Amino acid sequence: MSVAEIVMGIILLLCCLVLIILCLSQDSKAQNSMTSAITGASSDSFYGKNEGRTKEAKLIKATKYSLILFFVLTLAINLVPRFLNK
Repeated sequence: MSVAEIVMGIILLLCCLVLIILCLSQDSKAQNSMTSAITGASSDSFYGKNEGRTKEAKLIKATKYSLILFFVLTLAINLVPRFLNK
């Protein structure tokens, strides 16, 4: 294994951990509606609606960029040895 493969493997592992944390920190929409149906709670206020959307939007954007990085790193790790061995 070359140094580049080891470094990219470590970065890929860190990217996987970030993706797991981001996915677990996102709220489930079905769970929110089920909880509000049972408790009768509602977030009809302006602050309640927009605060959740901005946090959720940031998490979705971070997840999207992490998935792109994960995909590119996975391709790079598989393609680098082919170019280095020639």
